[in-house]
Amino acid sequence: MSNNKQSLVPEAREALNRFKMEAASEVGVNLKDGYNGHLTSREAGSIGGQMVKKMIESYENGMK
Repeated sequence: MSNNKQSLVPEAREALNRFKMEAASEVGVNLKDGYNGHLTSREAGSIGGQMVKKMIESYENGMK
């Protein structure tokens, strides 16, 4: 498996970035465009956790 940053669906990168910014806003983490090396592990994890939570909710709602 290669480790490049080329997306299979280029349009998905921007959508995922918007999703990440939305999730960060919901958990109260201030993200900026580009590198966010100032974030603590807890803040980064809360963003990822919120994203997973929303993806699961979306999937479950689609099953109904």
